[in-house]
Amino acid sequence: MATSKYWLFKSEPETYSFTQLLKDKKTNWDHVRNYQARNALREAQVGDLALIYHSGGERAVVGVAEVIRTAYPDPDPEMAGDWVQIDLKAVEAFPRSVTLKELKARKDLESLPLIKQSRLSCMALTATHFKTIVGMSKQ
Repeated sequence: MATSKYWLFKSEPETYSFTQLLKDKKTNWDHVRNYQARNALREAQVGDLALIYHSGGERAVVGVAEVIRTAYPDPDPEMAGDWVQIDLKAVEAFPRSVTLKELKARKDLESLPLIKQSRLSCMALTATHFKTIVGMSKQ
């Protein structure tokens, strides 16, 4: 059995919020138009867990989702490329959001891709990063 991977996916809450994912129960994670982020989506496997981060004015990790379908085509007639999307289901909302400011203040999270490559919308996390952030939401 393959080892699960962990991810962080960013979304503008005005475009698609974690609250909406909770209502919808599942969604396709599409319209990613950055090659590095697209490659992360290609690596995501069924059962992998992802932190959902609200960008924009909120700048906080707000919940956990699970990959339920691996990469499949996300055609774009306006921007040619080999784009993909995946499907996610909501797992749980955090008891409290974990802000970017809090993440940056933690020495044990200084290698977090969100801090190092802040504009990237889909990124791999270590199990330690994932568990640390989930733990912070419960403090």
